[in-house]
Amino acid sequence: MFLRLTSLLVTGLFLVACNPSSAQKKVEDSADASQPIHQPTNAKLKAKLSQNPWPEIRKKRIAQLLPLAMQRANIDAWLTLCRENNNDPIAEHIGGENAGSTAAYLFYRDANGFHSVVFSPVGEATALADLKIHDKVVSVPRGDSAITLMADFVKQQGFKNIAINSSFNNAQADGLSHSQRQTLTTALGEALASKLVSSEELIYQWLAIKLPEEVEIMRLAAKLTAQWQIEAYQQVIPGQSTDADIAKFLKDKMAEYGVTDAWAPDQNPNVNSGPDRGHSHATNKIINSGDVIQIDFGIKLYDKWVSDIQRFAYVLHPNQTKAPEDIQYYWTSARNGSSAAFKAMQPGVRGIDVDAAQRKLMKQAGSEYVMWSTGHPVGYVAHDTGPNLGGSQAAEVRPASKRKLQTGMVFAFDGFHAWKRPDGTLKTISVEEMAVITEDGAEYLIPPQQELILIKSN
Repeated sequence: MFLRLTSLLVTGLFLVACNPSSAQKKVEDSADASQPIHQPTNAKLKAKLSQNPWPEIRKKRIAQLLPLAMQRANIDAWLTLCRENNNDPIAEHIGGENAGSTAAYLFYRDANGFHSVVFSPVGEATALADLKIHDKVVSVPRGDSAITLMADFVKQQGFKNIAINSSFNNAQADGLSHSQRQTLTTALGEALASKLVSSEELIYQWLAIKLPEEVEIMRLAAKLTAQWQIEAYQQVIPGQSTDADIAKFLKDKMAEYGVTDAWAPDQNPNVNSGPDRGHSHATNKIINSGDVIQIDFGIKLYDKWVSDIQRFAYVLHPNQTKAPEDIQYYWTSARNGSSAAFKAMQPGVRGIDVDAAQRKLMKQAGSEYVMWSTGHPVGYVAHDTGPNLGGSQAAEVRPASKRKLQTGMVFAFDGFHAWKRPDGTLKTISVEEMAVITEDGAEYLIPPQQELILIKSN
């Protein structure tokens, strides 16, 4: 049985929303965190979610952010090959998601500014030109090669370098296949092929930064994610409900509003009332008194922007009115770690330093070892391009952890506390929130969870 339990206690769940200039102060000073997140009516929300803003946002990202990314990466020209089936992961960002036969997308800078030209098979060229994303769409007749025509154009330009999507470190910058590269280098010739460089830094600089309107979409995604998690907890009947029941409730919510999964559907949401399982699916474990429940959940709006939020609850024993002292201590320690990470998230700070700020409190609080990074970029995918908030306890620090935070980047980040259960297994509270980096520091996308959600037993 999986019915609504009206005796759920949600005490001090959310703080008043923070603005960029006073986000940290509001977190520290707020005395009333019990106000629910305001949501539009169902009809208005569903109507809003049916109006896809991506086409216009994509144009703006190409026109405003891409030239800046090319400048920061010191790239003259960037070439992407798109095709039907097994397309380049960057295709949807440049208008190449509907490619049939191979199409060549070229972005370049010269003395006259920033330009884009596409060599598209005739079957798709008209529709692509109608989108008005690119300065010029060249229709490639059947039987001719878009790569050859693009190479002929490039030979007339005098570029110092040409970026291609080949990377050892970032899958989003690694869409060029081996055979495509062979065809490309043959068409360019030896002299031009020697100027090919990885687009890794360009794509990093482009995808890691989100426009303000994109941040607002992710803010809505975060609001819905957190609100639905609270509603899911309200359904729990200890001794009867299972982790899988909670997951099904959230899947039904997603279907009702027409949103999709932020990551692998089988593992979203991850609901766990038992010992740690890592990235996992929800099981049929029955939820009982004394359980600490974790929901790790994310949704994707407009099939483009995602959220990644965790909410935690404790199931009271029949005679309890609050969590026991040890559970409360673990919760408070994790929450304090999250706050430390939030305060450390400033423009110019390295990801590893954010991780270190959180790890310091973990050590002081006596937490067991936690292998996960403190946080990660989030945006078009749950683990997006950008600085990794980790590495302070690693023998070898990954390059992404050494990168500096910039304004416009969005992160999901945790505060951890892990302890050993009576049976020797580990349990971790990971207070996961989302924040955007502003000139004044980090700003929460939604008010953070300040207190454990308490579920009464019958």
